[in-house]
Order: sequence, then C-alpha cells, then structure tokens
Amino acid sequence: MPHPQHQIRNFSIIAHIDHGKSTLAERLLEATGAMREKDDKELEVLDNMDLERERGITIKAKAVCLSYKHSDGLVYQLNLIDTPGHVDFSYEVTRSLQACEGCLLVIDASQGVQAQTVANYLLALDLNLAIVPVINKIDLPSARPDEIRAEIEESLALEGHLAIPASAKAGIGINEILAAVVERIPPPTGGRDAPTQALIFDAIYDDYRGIILYIRVKCGRLRRGDKIRMIRSDKTYEIADIGRLRPKMESSVEGLEAGEVGFITASIKSLTEVKVGDTITREDSPAPPLPGFRDMKPMVYCGLYPSGETMYEQLREAVQKLSLNDASFRWVPESGGALGHGFRCGFLGMLHMEICQERLEREHDLDMVQTAPTVTYRVNLRGQFQPDGVSKQIEITTPGELPKDGYESLEEPVVDIHFFVPASRIGAVMQLVTDRRGEFLRQDYLGTTRCKLTYRMPLAEVIYDLFDRLKSVTQGYGTMDYEFSGYQVAELVKVDILVHNEPCDALAFICHRKDAERRGRAIVKSLREEIPKHMFEVALQAAIGTRVIARESISALRKNVTSKCYGGDVTRKRKLLEKQKEGKKRMKMVGMVEVPQAAFMAVLKSRNDTE
Repeated sequence: MPHPQHQIRNFSIIAHIDHGKSTLAERLLEATGAMREKDDKELEVLDNMDLERERGITIKAKAVCLSYKHSDGLVYQLNLIDTPGHVDFSYEVTRSLQACEGCLLVIDASQGVQAQTVANYLLALDLNLAIVPVINKIDLPSARPDEIRAEIEESLALEGHLAIPASAKAGIGINEILAAVVERIPPPTGGRDAPTQALIFDAIYDDYRGIILYIRVKCGRLRRGDKIRMIRSDKTYEIADIGRLRPKMESSVEGLEAGEVGFITASIKSLTEVKVGDTITREDSPAPPLPGFRDMKPMVYCGLYPSGETMYEQLREAVQKLSLNDASFRWVPESGGALGHGFRCGFLGMLHMEICQERLEREHDLDMVQTAPTVTYRVNLRGQFQPDGVSKQIEITTPGELPKDGYESLEEPVVDIHFFVPASRIGAVMQLVTDRRGEFLRQDYLGTTRCKLTYRMPLAEVIYDLFDRLKSVTQGYGTMDYEFSGYQVAELVKVDILVHNEPCDALAFICHRKDAERRGRAIVKSLREEIPKHMFEVALQAAIGTRVIARESISALRKNVTSKCYGGDVTRKRKLLEKQKEGKKRMKMVGMVEVPQAAFMAVLKSRNDTE
C-alpha cells in the first residue's frame, strides 16, 4: 500500500565539496535499514561510479527511498537524493532540488561556510525549500561549532541555534537529523486523483531494458501497463516496469502515487526521445507540462576526435548516451582538418570536461584526442558588412569561426567570482587574481580569520588552473565559486599557428593581446620537438594576421654528399654542396609537411599544462 502523503518527505543533501554529504547519506541508509553497516574498506553505495570513488567526489545525483519510524509511531517514506558539491555539477543539484520540498544543508565544523555552501543555499532559497542546517564533523579536534553557528547566522541568515550538531563518520546526531526531516520539511502537495504529471529528473541507458527514467510524481498516479505520453517529444509508451530505489531498483510495487520518487522503464530505445526535465502524463487523461529545468548554457568547449582503434560511429554513440545521462553536456559534429571528423562538445567547467572525457573513455572503452578548451566569444561585425547597414552580433566557440573579412570588436564572457580565503592570505590571492585581469568588486569579513573576496574576471582566465593556483597560495584553505555575469569588450586577437606557411586550424587560439607572444612561442617550441625532420627546412610560426610574433625552424635532413670525395680540389665539394642546396630550395617550394596526430596530442597537452 502506498504511504499517505503526510507520511512522505522528499529531501536532498547539499553542501560544499568534502563536507561529508555522501558519508551522511550512507549513515542515514544504515539507520533506516536500507543498507547494512559496513567497514571502512567496503565501497560506497551512492558514489558507485569508479571516478567518484577514485576522486572522492560525487558526480551524479543519486536517489534512494528510506523507511523511518518516527517517535509519533508513524512510519514515514523518506526519498533522499544525494547531490554533488563541486561548482561544475551545480546543474545536478538544481535538478535534484526541483524534485524535493526541503534539504539538509551540511557545513563542516572546522571549515565553516564555504563558496559552494552559499551557492547551494541560494539555489534552495530560490526554490522555496525548507532548509535544515547540519554542522558535520563535530568530532574533529579542530571543530568550532559555536563559531560556525555564528557564521550560519551572518552569511546565510539562518537561525544558528537550529543547526544540528553531527558526525557522519562517528554516527553522532543521525537520529536527530531523521527526526528533523520529518518535523521541519513539509509533505508533498498534489492530488492523487488529479491528472497525472511526473517530472523526469534523471535518466540512464541500460543495454537490456532501454532507457530507465528517474521520476518524481507531482500529481495523479502511474501503474505498470499504463499508456504514458512524454509532452516534449509527443511519444507514447507503455510502462513495462515501475518501482522505487532502495538503493537498488525494487520493482515489487504496483505503482507510484503523487509525492513519490521512483523509476520507470517503457522499452524506450531512442536516445533522442528523452529529455531530462520533460513531463510524463497519462494518455487517457492528459495534463499540462510542469515547469522543466532551465537549460544550462555550456561555458567551456573543446573538440573530441577518435584516435587509435576508436571509430567515429563508436564515439557518436558514446556521446549520445552520455548526453542522456548528463543533460548539461552538449555536442555537435565538426571536422578538425588533420584530426578528421569529431565532435565539438560543451561543458559547464574544466572539471566537468575532464570527468566527461574520462567517462567516455572508461564506460565506452574509447581512445580520443581532445583539443584545447575554449570559451564562447561574441563578435560584433562591422555595420558596412550587413545588408541593412546595422551592426550584427554572432557567437563563436572556435577560432576558425572568426569572420575573415573583419569585425568591429570581440567580447569575452566574464564571471563574478567569490573567493573564501584565510585573512592572512588576502594579499597573495589579490596578486594572483590581478595578474589574470581580475577587477576587484567587494571584500567582506566572515569573523576574524576568514574573508570573502569578490572579483569580476574573464572566464578564459578562470577555467584553466586558477583553482589549483588558489589552493597553492592559500595552503589548501581557499575555495571559490563563480556565476556568469555577461560579456565585455576586450583586446582579443586570434593567433594562427603556421607549419611550413600553412595555417593549422586545430592549433589556432584566441587570447588577450598581451599573452599572445608568450603562448604562441610555447606552442611553436613544442611543435619543433614533435614534428620529425624533413628533407627541407620547416618553418613554424605563430602569427596575428600577417604579423609573425614567434618562429622556430626544424632543420633539414642532410645526406653527406661529399663522403666519396677524398682529397683533391675543394671546388668539387663546393659544387656538390651547391647542388644539394638548390635541391633543398626546390623541395622547400613544393614540399608538404604532414603533422602527425601524436604531435597534435603532445602540443595540446603541453598547452593545457602551461596555460
């Protein structure tokens, strides 16, 4: 029998990275009997992706249904969704929160309120969710719960005395948290006899069952055998299997009612027919669509191309499946010249890009080449180039898309970035950000030892190694979070890399004029080490338009044409050398240079390491 709605609670756990979300989620599973207690050597239940275990982070949101007997004697159904903490996966957090009525906001008892704590809190606030603060890791020697309560009141405007002290590792405060979920988070709304509306908040592909949809039923009910319609794709299916996640899929239930979270399968084979955020309704009693998820616009782009044994069609199938499971991942086919046919892919940030690439390689056994990451630029075209005489604006994601017939100006994306740093390291952080064209906006103190710095910076300066450099200058105590602010005009130039006077599109890049010579010189030096010698001298150049800003040369392979000349007149040797020189000159005029794929890979890797 389904639980009455007043005995259902849907909630998420949100926090800054490494504040103990996944550990707390597992303690809640243990306390409610959803999993047996485990020793420290066993693997996590919710973070079950290899990458999650290796990196110690949550990448995908996970849903699980718990049964909890409260002190009032009633048994409650608690639907928990564990969420990621890194800024690049904030889209996963947003999707999870839209399937909930409340959340646990976990804060580290020693580190306090951090960048993603504030960002995730604001996401929950925007959705009008009930927020239960939890101060985790109170068993640490460095724990300062009283100071953290003050930070919660000052930074988040929440009542600090309502924060629950806990230690997920030691199992302290778990019962109090479960009780608070029941008492402080409201039950779901939505009539069970109303027309059915269910929100798809995630999807995975199974080779045997087709696409499995994770849903939250907002109104009405769904049963096995029901004919359903997806409003966006306007396709109809019959539910083959339906159930809850405990945390494994349990399909022994008859159906799902309004307020419940679970999964359905309906023999859906086509990846293009499912969109996360779509609404499911019954075909016999259609209902209007629910507000879906705001589409996230990719901030970082790179090209992915097959290499080695991998074929183009294998890569296409893999990116299709990944885009089903990760709705913030975007891709379009493109041709990369020497790299062949591949895909232009969009990501929310550098970690997101790295994780997606590793998931493609591991889950689909692919071998790929990844081009250097870029951001989206806006090009203001000159008025005289437009038929109506009005200036026009276009967006580009690769240097090759820049108009060859000229443009008025280039605009780059900028972000407002918040740094949470120890007060003693403010000077080092300010120097780091100023060197990367950061514009100071605000400085706020959080107590006496920590400070929040707000800057406006070009996204291109943020996406490479800013986070690593921040950790370095703050001895690991600094954190950061950023949100897109808009576009601003900057002195940007396109740098072409020429190999034997032929431009190499895959290596061209856009950067600020002051950085162009340094970056161009680094690439041509790297190319000189990677391209094998030819029978003629090969020139490697970095150029802005027609002006060369850096040059390296690969000397020619030379046969020893004078080896058979023993003694005698030196003029014979000179004649042979002059003849060789003329031949080399002719070769240089008609010769072609093939840049091997290994050279592309090495140069792109070295560029990423030195940005």
